[in-house]
Amino acid sequence: MRDIKNKLTSSKNTKNTQQRKAKSFGYQVLGFGSGGVGAKFICASGGTATTSGNFKIHTFTGPGTFTVCEVGNAAGSETVDYLVVAAGGGGGGSNRGVSQSSRGSGGGGAGGYRESSGAASGCYTRSPLGACVAALPVSAQGYPITVGGAGSAGNNGPGGKGNNSIFSSITSTGGGGGISGDGQASSGGMGSTGPSPRCQGVGNQPPTSPAQGNPGGPPRNSGDYASGSGGGGATQAAPNSCGASATGATSHINGSPVVRSQGGQGGAWGYCSPYPIAPLAEAAGPANSGWGGGGGQTGNIPQTSWNGTTGGAGGSGVVIIRYKYQ
Repeated sequence: MRDIKNKLTSSKNTKNTQQRKAKSFGYQVLGFGSGGVGAKFICASGGTATTSGNFKIHTFTGPGTFTVCEVGNAAGSETVDYLVVAAGGGGGGSNRGVSQSSRGSGGGGAGGYRESSGAASGCYTRSPLGACVAALPVSAQGYPITVGGAGSAGNNGPGGKGNNSIFSSITSTGGGGGISGDGQASSGGMGSTGPSPRCQGVGNQPPTSPAQGNPGGPPRNSGDYASGSGGGGATQAAPNSCGASATGATSHINGSPVVRSQGGQGGAWGYCSPYPIAPLAEAAGPANSGWGGGGGQTGNIPQTSWNGTTGGAGGSGVVIIRYKYQ
C-alpha cells in the first residue's frame, strides 16, 4: 500500500510540477510578445484645422497660438512641416495731380517665403525652396503665431513695407515697398521718378538659407519709355522689362496648389507698350498671399496731362503647419 501511495503521490507532484512549468513558460512567451511600443502622434489645436488623409493642417490667417497638447514619437509623429509667408509690400504711387511729369511706379516686394520639405507629413508637392529643409520638432506647449499685415498702398510716394510672419524659430521678413525699396526681404521695385539717390531693393534680408526672397527690379529710365520695375518674388528677381513682376512659389501644403510671395507688377507710363499693364499693375495683393502690390501708373497717350494713380496694397501673410495625426 505504501508503494502504491508513494507512486500516486509522486505522480500527483509530477503533474503539478509540469503544470507550473507550462504556466511559467506561457508567461515568458507573453512577456516576450508584449515588449513593443505603439505609434503615438502629435495632438494640437489652433488656427483653422483641416485634414488630408492621415495629416492635419492648421492654417493661421491672423495672430493665434499653435498649442501642442501631446507630443508623439518617432513611430508616429514628433515634428511638423511648415510654410511661413510674410506680408508683401505695397506698390508705389505715381505723382497724382502732377501734369506731364508722372511716371510708372515700382511694384511692392513679395513677403519672405520659408518652408520645410514636407517629408515628415506626406511628401506633398512644395517649391524648390523647401528641398532638404527639415521639419521642426515640437514640445507640449503653446507657440505664438504672428501673421504679417500687408504693406500699405503708395499715394504720391512709396508703398509701405510688409510685416513679418513668425512661427517658433522661423521668421519670414515683410516685402519692401515699391518705388525705391528698403532693403528688406524680397524687395520692392524701382519707380522711374523715385527719390534720389535710389537704391535697388535687395533680396533675402536678413539672410536665410535657402533665400527667403529676391531683389526688386533696377531703375528704368529709358527716355520716354520709363516705367516702374517689379518687386522681387520668392523664386525670382524682378525682370528688367516694362512693368514685369517676379514669380512666386507654389506649395500643396494645404492640399491644393497655391502661388504665394509673387512680386508686385511695376506700373507703366503712357508710352509703355502695351498700356495699361494688366491685370496686376495698381492691383492689391490677395489676402494671405504674401504678394506685393502693383505700382501706380499714368494715363494713356495722347492727352494733355498724365496724372498718376495710387499703387496697390500688398497681400497679408499666412502660417500653415502640417503633421501626421493618425
